[in-house]
Amino acid sequence: MVSVLRTIVLIPSRLASTRLPGKPLASIGGEAMIVQVWRRAVAAAVGAVAVACEDEEIAQAVEAAGGRAVMTKSGHPSGADRIHEALEILDPERTFDQVVNLQGDLPNIEPSAICRVLEPLNNNKTDIATLAAEITDQKEVSDPNVVKVIAGLGPDTQVARALYFTRAVAPAGDGPLWHHIGLYAYKREALEKFVGLPPSKLEIRESLEQLRALEAGLHIDVARVEMVPLGVDTPDDLIRARQLFESDKMLGQ
Repeated sequence: MVSVLRTIVLIPSRLASTRLPGKPLASIGGEAMIVQVWRRAVAAAVGAVAVACEDEEIAQAVEAAGGRAVMTKSGHPSGADRIHEALEILDPERTFDQVVNLQGDLPNIEPSAICRVLEPLNNNKTDIATLAAEITDQKEVSDPNVVKVIAGLGPDTQVARALYFTRAVAPAGDGPLWHHIGLYAYKREALEKFVGLPPSKLEIRESLEQLRALEAGLHIDVARVEMVPLGVDTPDDLIRARQLFESDKMLGQ
């Protein structure tokens, strides 16, 4: 008998943001951004969905929309730590086998991308899965805010092992570069191992926590997608997100 893996999507969220304070509650398309992200996760229909937060205002917004929120402690160093606490609160009996960590600032994430990030976990050797899209805008190539993943992706390779993540331009030579998308799916044991590790040398140097997993020997596989979702980090990003939602509304989407 084949066992069916149970999945939960957890969305870490907090009001404290240095570049855009209060952004989870910023109105986009007539609803709080965190609600828009929650709706995308529900539409993916891969399993249970909950928002992990430290602020009552976020919990109230999610619950008013019909969603589930779980209060976590403040001061978590990363979203992975926050969703781990939420998972322990929601599922002490360990009924969920795999966990999607969906950032709360991706209001236009495609539900299909949430489905896609789970596919590499079908490989028994994969601990963590994530996504990447080919860089087509040359301005992104040298932008250190655009994280590149080094993996053997290509037209005939839709999933590949992540060898490294960097803010530099890499790899060298001819060929595509890959824009890493910060959406992760973990096997539960991998998430537990990851949050128990101290920050690693390369993680600190590049300011990329996924390098901690690689340095610890965890296997990360990358699935290719076509679109990079808009991450809302600044007031300009928020304006762009609102424009995208308004455009979709006008098109009847």
